Amino acid sequence: MQKILKTLFINAPREKVWNTMLDHSSYSEWTKAFNPSSSFTGSWEEGSSIKFLGVNPETGEQGGMSSKIVANRIHEFVSIEHMAEIRNGAEGLEEVKNSEWAGAHENYTFEDKDGGTLLTIELDITEKEKAMMEDMWDAALVRLKELAES
Repeated sequence: MQKILKTLFINAPREKVWNTMLDHSSYSEWTKAFNPSSSFTGSWEEGSSIKFLGVNPETGEQGGMSSKIVANRIHEFVSIEHMAEIRNGAEGLEEVKNSEWAGAHENYTFEDKDGGTLLTIELDITEKEKAMMEDMWDAALVRLKELAES
């Protein structure tokens, strides 16, 4: 695994950035950069299971990640551990626990800065997908900033 580190200043309070990033309706909006049908099911509560889902526009198959919220300090920090990749199986969704993603972490840190919020994203990524994900995160963060500042 390799690491991606992104930081972004958003001219909005931490609570608003947090809510924009994690609420169902706005999550689906800013994450369109990754997949036009991005969504999640489950809870952001510490110890909870959460699934990040989307439909592959080329194949029509649903997939994503089955994950666990390792830490959640409201308006400060969220740590996600990806447990398994989700793929469309013959009988519906199946989790692939031995995927390259198992054990990868994705962390979001929210800090007060200059009247706004400094958002830091740190995530584990496979080498073959790093460049693509860097570009997707850049686009997603532009949209997140627009939403949180509006």
